[in-house]
Amino acid sequence: MENPNSPDDPGAPIRSGIPEHGRIPKYYAVKAKVAALITELGEGGQLPTERDLALRYEVSRETVRQALRELLLEGRLRRQGRGTVVAGPKLEQPLSLASYTEGLRRQGRRPGRALISLDRFPCPEALAPEVGVVRGEPVWHMERVLLADDERVGLESTYVSEARAPRLDTEFDPDSSFYAYLHDRLGISFGDADERIETVLATPREALLVGTPPALPMLLIHRVSRDTAGRPLERVRTLYRGDRFSFTAHLGRQD
Repeated sequence: MENPNSPDDPGAPIRSGIPEHGRIPKYYAVKAKVAALITELGEGGQLPTERDLALRYEVSRETVRQALRELLLEGRLRRQGRGTVVAGPKLEQPLSLASYTEGLRRQGRRPGRALISLDRFPCPEALAPEVGVVRGEPVWHMERVLLADDERVGLESTYVSEARAPRLDTEFDPDSSFYAYLHDRLGISFGDADERIETVLATPREALLVGTPPALPMLLIHRVSRDTAGRPLERVRTLYRGDRFSFTAHLGRQD
């Protein structure tokens, strides 16, 4: 007898989400059928309409809609125009000091960024220790939309002191890697960083910039970085689409 707790895919949920009492919600049964259809269609394949799926599986359109909502949130489907297509695999971003650019290039994807704003303002007290200045000293705030093969996948907000990058507004290409600019142009190398990850819902403005529904879960990373001498360097707040990104880390034993 097949053990339901030993799926062929070791990364699959135990019992594929079936409750112990064995009564499967109707939408979930439809979701499983659509998931099988997704495998058949392959990346970029056009999914039938909600009406066609409802007729095929003999359920209401609302039941189909609920199943599709979950598959969209999981990143297995994506909207394209007025239709729905099979999405590609999620982008993997390493939890390391490697930049966004390096992470995407390793996967054969083309990274890009679109500048939203670049402003200079007196540093507030709460931010000052994180960028290595005293309150009132000038700091840069740079906001950029993150792109992968021209698809909007995130929103990055970077704070750095003007003293560290005095000509950021004139000599930095906002479509390029900020880490590469600091290292290659200014001779500043990253030493270490602290990161915190949480799940959030995008604000209406953030959802508009990233091109997602406000109800889509997002992965938010807060990073405070230091240079090789241990001096504070930058504070970054990056919002990643939960349906397009996963994060990886290599863990080593600490004695």
